[in-house]
Amino acid sequence: MNSTLSISEAESQVMEVLWREPEPVPAEQVVKVLVGAHDWQEATVKTLLNRLLKKGAIRATKDGRRYLYSPVLRREQWITDESKGLLDRLFGGRIAPLVAHFGSQRKLSKAEIDELARLIEGMRDGQ
Repeated sequence: MNSTLSISEAESQVMEVLWREPEPVPAEQVVKVLVGAHDWQEATVKTLLNRLLKKGAIRATKDGRRYLYSPVLRREQWITDESKGLLDRLFGGRIAPLVAHFGSQRKLSKAEIDELARLIEGMRDGQ
């Protein structure tokens, strides 16, 4: 699996449906979820499924006259890749400027600040 697999925002919506399901699902089920949640047509969802197949992010297995879809790309790997890409593109790969940016753009609650402090302490303890 290519760890730098590029997934669009729309494709990520399809992936979220597949990641939530423990078993492979038919296209009709993915269509039902996404047409209800977005103003998308069935053809749009099927196009997105085909794009994800070509990218190798999902697999399709034949089940009678239909195909069942399941993720190949793990959600955790996608989140790691997306996070690293954001960090590299916007903050030169540094975490401190990212936290400072978000802290300056919106007020952090006491609970969020406490959580960040615990995370930092945990990182110090691990070194």
